[in-house]
Amino acid sequence: MAAQPDDLIHQPLRLKIMAALYAERNAEPLEFTQLKAVTQATDGNLGSHLATLEKAAYVEILKDHVGKRPRTRAVLTPTGRKAFRSHVAYLREVVEGVGEDAP
Repeated sequence: MAAQPDDLIHQPLRLKIMAALYAERNAEPLEFTQLKAVTQATDGNLGSHLATLEKAAYVEILKDHVGKRPRTRAVLTPTGRKAFRSHVAYLREVVEGVGEDAP
């Protein structure tokens, strides 16, 4: 059966967020400011999309303090990693034309 798109991840900014977090899967969670730089999103837009991904259990938001400064970080959950890999498989099928008749 062909891979299916994930409508939650398909939105361009959420796809960028998921890709950035997936790329850092063996590292520490990404700080909000790092994600903001990678995605070129505004604070509010990034926060809104992270909340959507958190509600779907694709991302875990970690809040703590470094000294007296608040810090917000994000990390993919196992569910999020699985959903991202599945969505990437779908995109590969689209790009490579899997399932189409060869000319």
